[in-house]
Amino acid sequence: MAGFLDSWTTGSPSGSESSYPGERFGVPESGVGSVAGFGRRLAGVTVDWLLSYALTLAILGMDALGGTTIGWWVWLVWFVVTVVPTALFGMTPGMVALGIRVARVDMAPTVGFRAVLRTVLLGVVIPAVIRDADGRGWHDRATQTIVIRSRA
Repeated sequence: MAGFLDSWTTGSPSGSESSYPGERFGVPESGVGSVAGFGRRLAGVTVDWLLSYALTLAILGMDALGGTTIGWWVWLVWFVVTVVPTALFGMTPGMVALGIRVARVDMAPTVGFRAVLRTVLLGVVIPAVIRDADGRGWHDRATQTIVIRSRA
């Protein structure tokens, strides 16, 4: 099974040993640029979801809370709030608040269109909670990205 997953989730060769998360990508062990912890990542996406709820209610009105499609509207707003800033700047509003950002493993300046696939997989949730030794979920492995700290 590991061989199958490694075939489409390149960027973290299985079997290679490292002394800290992100070492194989050349990121520091701690401080700015080091791998962001799961708590910061979870808090960042939570801020983005809450912002998406607020924006959805601002657009649709409070009457939308009783509707059956509110969840889909929130997901669509969250998708836009996540994809656009991640593609352009490498961070969402929640990531800015928590001091983290998304970077490509080749350290290219922008994430670009990889943000679309990354966000779709993050929205499915399961790939995000199954993580490797570097703390990267399947959504990061599939898009060859890593979440790092942008401030101390």
